[in-house]
This record gives sequence, C-alpha cells and structure tokens, in this order.
Amino acid sequence: MAVYCDQVGYRPADRKTAVTTAGGRFSILRVQGETAHTVFEGAAIDRGMDSASGDHVYTADFSEVTQEGVYYVQNGAGETSHRFRIGQDVYRALQRDLTKALYYQRCGCALEERYAGEYKHSCCHTEDAALWEDHSVLRKVQGGWHDAGDYGRYVSPAAVAAAHLLYAFSLFPESFGESLNIPESGNGVPDVLNECRYELEWLLKMQDDEGGAYHKLTAERHADFIMPEDDKDPFYLFPVSSMATADYAAVMALASRVYRAYDAAFADRLFDAALGAWSWLEKHPQYVGFHNPASCNTGEYDDDCDLDERLWAAAELLVTTGEEKYQDKLTELLSADLTKTDFGWTDVSGFAALAVLTDKAHRASEDSAEDLRKAVFAEADRLTAVARESGYGVAMEAEDYVWGSNMVVLNRGMLLVLAALLAGDGGAVYEQTALAQLHYLLGTNAVDYSYVTGHGEHAFQHPHNRPTECDGIALPMPGWVSGGPFKTPADAVGIERIPAGTPPMKCYVDHAMCYSLNEITIYWNSPAVFLTAYLNRK
Repeated sequence: MAVYCDQVGYRPADRKTAVTTAGGRFSILRVQGETAHTVFEGAAIDRGMDSASGDHVYTADFSEVTQEGVYYVQNGAGETSHRFRIGQDVYRALQRDLTKALYYQRCGCALEERYAGEYKHSCCHTEDAALWEDHSVLRKVQGGWHDAGDYGRYVSPAAVAAAHLLYAFSLFPESFGESLNIPESGNGVPDVLNECRYELEWLLKMQDDEGGAYHKLTAERHADFIMPEDDKDPFYLFPVSSMATADYAAVMALASRVYRAYDAAFADRLFDAALGAWSWLEKHPQYVGFHNPASCNTGEYDDDCDLDERLWAAAELLVTTGEEKYQDKLTELLSADLTKTDFGWTDVSGFAALAVLTDKAHRASEDSAEDLRKAVFAEADRLTAVARESGYGVAMEAEDYVWGSNMVVLNRGMLLVLAALLAGDGGAVYEQTALAQLHYLLGTNAVDYSYVTGHGEHAFQHPHNRPTECDGIALPMPGWVSGGPFKTPADAVGIERIPAGTPPMKCYVDHAMCYSLNEITIYWNSPAVFLTAYLNRK
C-alpha cells in the first residue's frame, strides 16, 4: 500500500489530502454498493523526500470533494488507499469510543456485560493497600483507572488524563451529549464527567494526612499477562512526591470548578483536597523526588523538576479563587525556564496557559496572560512550520519520535487548538494543522495504520494491554490509542523486527509484546478526546 489517508474520514468543508509515493495523476472514487466511480481527478504535488519516513512523497489534494459518502484514493500507479467517509459527523463515533475506552480501565469493580459487552470481567484489586515504608499501615484506595497495559495507578498521569477531559468538556460541552452506556448514564450529568469522577474519587483517596499525594499505587512488580481479577499480588502506596502533589492540587482545583454546577458537596471535597495539597507544597518548597526502590519494576514516572507542576497548580488555584498569593507564585514561576506549552505527564506547563487564557473572568494579571499568550503562539507557529515541511503534515521532526510519540502528536494538536481558540477568526491555519495531527493518527502515516483500535480499515489490533491479550476475544476494545513509532525501540520484539537505521516514522510493530511501541495509556486517549471534541463542536 502506497496511498495513505485518514481511514476514518474528513468533514465536508475541511482540507482533504492523501499522501502517495507515486507521482502523476490521482483519482477519487466514490463507493456505492458493489461499484465505485471516479468523482474527481487531480495532479499529485511533489513534496520531495520526507526525512522522518524516508519516503519520497506526493500530496493528493481533493478538498473539492464535499458530498457525503464513502470514497477511496487511487494513485498514478493504480494503487489504492483504504476506504474512508466524508461526513459532518465523521469523528463522533471516534470521540465516543476514545472516551468509553476509559471505562474498560476501571479498577475495583466488575465490568458488567450490559455496559462492557463481551469485554466484561469480574471485580479486581479490592484489597487494602499497605504503605511501602510501613507494611503494617493499610489504606482503602480501591477504584480509579488502570493506567496503561499494566494494573498500576499513578497520580500524575491520572491528573493529566482527567485534566484533558475536564478541559475538553469545559470548552466544548456541546460535544458531550451522547450516552457512553456506563453505569452512571442517565443521572443528569454528562457521561464524560461521570467517567472522570470515577478517577477523581480514587484520587481523593491518594492524599495523605498532611496533604501530600502518594506518588503511585502498584504492586511491587508488574503482573504476568493475566486478567485483572486474577492479579492477587499485594498493592502498595509509594511515598509522596512534590510532582504528584502539585499535579494533584491542580486537577482538584480544576475539577472543583467543573463539578460545582452538578454536585456542590463533591466540588467542596475536591477544593478542600486542592487546598490541602497546596499547603503541603508551601511547607515543602524544595523538590521532593521519587525513584523506584531496587526491587520494584512498575512505572516510575519520575521527573527531575517540579516547577512546571507547581506552575500548573498556582494557575488553577488562581483561576478558582482569584487570590493574590497564587498570582504571586504564578508570576515567580513564569520567570523560570519552562516551556509553558506542553500537556504531557512530564511537562504540564501548558495546562497553566490553558487555565489562564481560557478563564473568562481574567483573574490572572495581564502580564502573566501576555507571557503565556506569546508562548502559545510562538510554539503554535513553530509547529505549523514543522507540519508544513512534513510530507505527512505531522508536526513532528525525526527526533520527536520518542516512546509514546502519538502522545506528542496529540498534545501538539491540543496546543494548536488553544492557539486557534485564541486567534479567533485568524485561527484557521492552526485548526487545519491540528486536524492534520488527527489525520496522521488515523492513517496518514508511513506505516499505513490507524493508531486507534476499531477505527479504520487497517486499525492496529494488538495493543500491549493485559486484558486484551488474555480475554480470548479476537479484537481489542475499540477506541484505544497506540503509543506509536519510537525511533529507538526498547522492547525485545521491536528491536528484533525493526532493522537498525529504519526511519523514525516507520519504527512501529503491531504486537502485544511491543510495550515501547504499542502500549495503551489513559493519557494517550485523553488528548485525543480533547481534539475530537473540538472538531465535533460544530
């Protein structure tokens, strides 16, 4: 296959392009029943050598095709793309499944057949957890989402994933009217908030008596490939870190604002938790790190700097309260050497920009807002230029294909959406570039995969995810985002199957044991929810 397109599809008014490795004329064929007929022809544009893929590529622009229907692209060599759909609602089922996938990660409860269908399983991980530093102390910390393909739960990734969802709902509420068919559906609260609350209720249990947040809740070592209810290893609460505590303070403050309209008592609990975490941070102004004990191999999620986390916490509490002390801290931290534009678990500084620049009450000082606004537009312009140079339209350079590269793609899509919102009528180029990141995810890439299970004719099918591998069901749950290509694979299967010197965009294998290429995580799905919610708001 040498014609690559968004296998889910395109909205009628959007720019529509496919990438092909053959020049000359191309055709767009509309599928009707058992036949297809040509509806558009054009000349592919030579884009030259694409460094990240190692391909000489051409762009086939068929933006003039706007009639809703099913289509495919044929290049000058007679090769065809996968089928795709043009339709105004083309990303709605995608958004629903990206969000519903989080339900399948619920821990501490059974997944009932009426909600989970064939992916049902029994209740898991219901025992109390011991403090790692004192096994005689037990705490009730059941619940939350399994973080990834393993059964651990981690505060910072949880905070980031919840924040993606909360901002998606806050900014684009009209995109969340559909039922997810989860146990809480029909209770008068949008289901994205119902699902997010399941994670927040667990997070509330992860705060110690002094206000700090335990870094993580995991077993000592990763479980074998078994179903979650068969994992009987004891779980431990690992020591408080300043990174986790600041992320905790931030997401609790944010959540308190969002849930205020639906459950004031719950919002008060969230707000009190945020204040408790902030108090801990004030008492511990220096970095308090975390590293795995020698015997532990579960996710470390270590970070050697907590200034971006403290920046995010200050921004959220400022927007929540308007209090001057948070502005003072925000001003202080904005002078630090931080990016101010990222939305991943390592660097959360972009959430500070999102909080301040979407705050309708403008509680932050104009100097702070202008600092963040300049950073957002500078990065959005840089990403737009990178995407323009890419033969695949992706805002990634060769060195950006790291572990979880699809998270990088989606987080950059979020930044471009923020720039589009701030630019108003002048934001079309940012929106178009953000949309191109989704096209990349859904098949406009050099390995011809849709990186979302169940979406696209050639969607990946073998995520590194224990339930998927162990449940005996042929296909995985729909809606999971793969980690994606990694320029230096770190798992045995990836190292064996990907020859040295393979271009970064092609360093991918759809195999369940490729944890460095093909794992799933809650915080790779959540920015995809944000991006699709933005597109579905119209």
